[in-house]
Amino acid sequence: MLLKTFGWSFAVTALGLVAAVFYGGWAAFGVVAILSVLEISLSFDNAVVNAGILKKMNAFWQKIFLTIGILIAVFGMRLVFPVVIVAISASLGPIEAVDLALTDKDRYQQLVTDAHPSIAAFGGMFLLMIFLDFIFEDRDIKWLTWLDRPLAKLGKVDMLSVCIALIVLLVSAITFGAHAHQHGGAHADKAETVLLSGIAGLITYLIVGGLSGYFEDKLEEEEEREHEAEEAAERAGKPKSAVKLAGKAAFFMFLYLEVLDASFSFDGVIGAFAITNDIVLMALGLGIGAMYVRSLTVYLVREGTLDDYVYLEHGAHYAIGALAAVLLVTIQYEINEFITGMIGVVLIGASFWSSVRRNKRLAAAGGESEGEGTEAVSTA
Repeated sequence: MLLKTFGWSFAVTALGLVAAVFYGGWAAFGVVAILSVLEISLSFDNAVVNAGILKKMNAFWQKIFLTIGILIAVFGMRLVFPVVIVAISASLGPIEAVDLALTDKDRYQQLVTDAHPSIAAFGGMFLLMIFLDFIFEDRDIKWLTWLDRPLAKLGKVDMLSVCIALIVLLVSAITFGAHAHQHGGAHADKAETVLLSGIAGLITYLIVGGLSGYFEDKLEEEEEREHEAEEAAERAGKPKSAVKLAGKAAFFMFLYLEVLDASFSFDGVIGAFAITNDIVLMALGLGIGAMYVRSLTVYLVREGTLDDYVYLEHGAHYAIGALAAVLLVTIQYEINEFITGMIGVVLIGASFWSSVRRNKRLAAAGGESEGEGTEAVSTA
């Protein structure tokens, strides 16, 4: 099972490392290896959230996510995206941008660094909306009861997450604007860039997330119609078949997943420049890391890990919130990539540990009710 799930990742790792040696010797090998580990550590929370969405989709769309989706993730976000950033920010053509990336790496890195505020604002707002919509939803299973309950009550206020996100964006733009004006020069217009990019991230979330949610709601009607048939099959001793997302619902969920993956990859792409400004090594290292994130997503879905460890999804969403905050802070201040990665690891690790404790308590109680088990762990 492990080889079947991670086989392609192992193969891509081997090919990528060999290509690195041929391209730049053992020094390049080391850089690609470090970039791979960086991408995996920064994107583990991505895999957990992806798995939560992917398990709702049918086998066909799961395969689409793992084939076309991986091409978009590896080649689109890790190779094409940095070049597009430079082309747009420096008003260059695509061919000129590629030539610059290969021949004048220092200038290329500088242009990507200059574009960082707009990237961070877009990705930060998209991820912040995911986090806010999650914590304001009233869930049966609560991880941090003392925090989740009051947040769920606040979530009954219409459009609260959008209002908070816009306030955060406004504060970020004003703060950056004040900093830019103090230093003067070309950076003085970055506040407007941050504001526009953040609004674009918010609109993207509302459109893609809204469409996927709409079709998911329509699918629930179909689930209700099949509910009686499922109960009849269960009484007859036949396996209960869950309705999976298909058609338009799955298509928009797929789009949502790809935009989500793109937002997650921002920190990895930007962080990679702290290690190398060679676009070839960057694409190899981040591409290998992206493959493992995809394989880990599949593993979590097939093994039912999210059902067994119910707080993992909570931990991942809190990690998303932390990453959104980090991206917005990096508009003005530099934060070490190790810190960014460790925040996610610690939060997901804590949620996994809480899940294990919950399972032990439920087993010891001999099938204690879900709510009581959750209370016991959350307040312990």
